[in-house]
Amino acid sequence: MTLTFYVEIALEVLLAATLCYCIVLERRLAAVRKGHEGLSRTIGELNMAIAGAGASLRALKGAANEAAQTLDERLKRARLHIDELSVLTASGERIADRMENATASRARGEINLPSSSIMGRLDAMRTAQ
Repeated sequence: MTLTFYVEIALEVLLAATLCYCIVLERRLAAVRKGHEGLSRTIGELNMAIAGAGASLRALKGAANEAAQTLDERLKRARLHIDELSVLTASGERIADRMENATASRARGEINLPSSSIMGRLDAMRTAQ
């Protein structure tokens, strides 16, 4: 047995070890590729979810703007009604005072008539607004 024989055997052993290591490495690379494909699918699903969330957020902002506009309109109408009711209440109090004074005047023998119509004043106030 010569030195060449031992070198060839050593080379064959190293070649077999390299072959075994290549097999292990191939399995690990296959697992990495499989994980990469799964990660790619997960990233795609995440992108779709983000796009859906963005669309939902835009729709929510639109609905909030619409609700705000509706609320503003209703508040304006409510303020107008409040003003109208305050005018009517004040006028009603004045009429009640006049009626009370008229009743007291009749008891004393005096007659007082109202100088202007409440509806005329209310219409003038509505047109002013």
